[in-house]
Amino acid sequence: MEGVESVRDQLEVDRGQAIRRLASLTGDYAAMVAASRDDNADDEHDPEGATIAFERSQIGALVRQTQLQLMEIDAAVTRLDTGTYGTCERCGEAIGDGRLRARPTARTCIPCASAR
Repeated sequence: MEGVESVRDQLEVDRGQAIRRLASLTGDYAAMVAASRDDNADDEHDPEGATIAFERSQIGALVRQTQLQLMEIDAAVTRLDTGTYGTCERCGEAIGDGRLRARPTARTCIPCASAR
């Protein structure tokens, strides 16, 4: 496994990116709500494309996905702090370095993740 500080640094970079993405998405959502608040348009029958409700739903899903990503990053940092980072939560075996490089927030080894 890579050095703990290197992993921590990468997780902090990932966390910063997720926080910026979340800020952008929530700003987009707020702007969309504000723009549609005073608009009495019938967006359900708009021949130009997706409805405002659909777009809000899409942004909401991206917000929830980013919030989950932040929780996973924070959990990985906690595992680093407690010395359990890199240990599979299901079987207790080491999670391979390749998997941790590809997915630094991984909680399980590949065999356990595949067995779901």
